[in-house]
Amino acid sequence: MKITLGHSPDSDDAFMFYGLARHLVDEEGYEFEHILRDIETLNRWALEARLHVTAISVHSYAYVADGYAILPHGASMGDDYGPMVVAREPLSREALKEVTIAIPGTLTSAFLALRLWLGEFRFETVPFDRIMEGVAEGAYAAGLLIHEGQLTHGELGLKTLVDLGHWWKGETGLPLPLGVNVIRKDLGEQRMRQVSRILHRSIAYGLDHREAGIDHALQFARGMDRSLADRFVGMYVNDWTLDMGEPGKQSIRLFLERGHRAGVIEHLPPVEFVE
Repeated sequence: MKITLGHSPDSDDAFMFYGLARHLVDEEGYEFEHILRDIETLNRWALEARLHVTAISVHSYAYVADGYAILPHGASMGDDYGPMVVAREPLSREALKEVTIAIPGTLTSAFLALRLWLGEFRFETVPFDRIMEGVAEGAYAAGLLIHEGQLTHGELGLKTLVDLGHWWKGETGLPLPLGVNVIRKDLGEQRMRQVSRILHRSIAYGLDHREAGIDHALQFARGMDRSLADRFVGMYVNDWTLDMGEPGKQSIRLFLERGHRAGVIEHLPPVEFVE
């Protein structure tokens, strides 16, 4: 059976699926079609249940829970770090409410986290890889950065106004849940568990063969050198990714509950995990 597998064209996702993409792990007779799109596109596709397995933002799970269950592995957790708001000059929290902030998409976890921290604010949706330059060039007063911009924005002279992963850790003691892998429930319980086992095997292979995995991931590193790409991969592919455990599940539930209480998420569905 062919399984469509959606993930973003980033070094951390490439590292995660290195073993699978290069056929270095047992695929148990399945054929995996890797489909690479930015996270907001994958979030939108999940609303249509277009792919069998896909990376999505934790925020967007609230809108696709009827069709998908969360895999216990493959998560991106910001453990005292995460998406951040940057600007050319220091801006207070109150000042941020008076300007337009460039965001990577309204279904991203970064957007939900910023809503929880800041409340309502003006925003413009911009492709994630154009936000940093847009702020540096003055097109936007501030920007919400995801992916490698969290590490590289200083090269453009931008200042960090808030690190939302650091804020969430201080609030809850938990890692900020950013991305998860989900699987379509109509595959049935047996197939869901088989596919889950194969994907877990790929993540474990990358962690066990880190140098080769980084070599593979560098083609998706968007200008980062090996050292920086290795650091970025380490932030988002680690023990949390191999198994989020009960703290990860607790953080996902709490994040969505707070989004519901804040009025960002209208309907709060039950969160279903593949065991």
